[in-house]
Amino acid sequence: MSRTIFINLLRFLALVFLQVFLLKNLTLYNLSTPYPYIIFILLLPFETPNLLLFLLSFILGLTIDAFYDTPGLHASACVLLAMVRVMFISITVQKDGFDNEPEPTLSVMGFRWFFTYATILTLFHHFFLFNLEVFRLSEIRYTFIRFIFSSIFTIFLMLISGFLFFRSRERK
Repeated sequence: MSRTIFINLLRFLALVFLQVFLLKNLTLYNLSTPYPYIIFILLLPFETPNLLLFLLSFILGLTIDAFYDTPGLHASACVLLAMVRVMFISITVQKDGFDNEPEPTLSVMGFRWFFTYATILTLFHHFFLFNLEVFRLSEIRYTFIRFIFSSIFTIFLMLISGFLFFRSRERK
């Protein structure tokens, strides 16, 4: 239990540091901005209580908001991400029989499940984030292009980190 808390605290600090100090100013042609900090929410263990999940998501979003000067933008997108995570896991984990798995990592759940999981949750997060950021229909095309390219970039970074940092382990 304390090992899980320590690992997630370290993951939180590393992802916030990476997002704020390295990726904040990284944009590709002003169309794609990666937000891999959301992998913290995605990798929380399955047995994390919903109240704690929403609280951690809110704290993560507020931390990012503090450095980006966007009061509440990332916090609201992270809380939405937590809600979609709860719904996605309640639908897929019970049907596919993953109840005994501790956390939804790439090595534990397999590529297909994790890719679907990361893609759906990233799309929800980015769609909400970019539409809330712009908040006008006159720039819907530009917002949609940013949403698509940023989602692809973020998913790519999450998959790369999954392959680099998690050892391969087959499910029983």
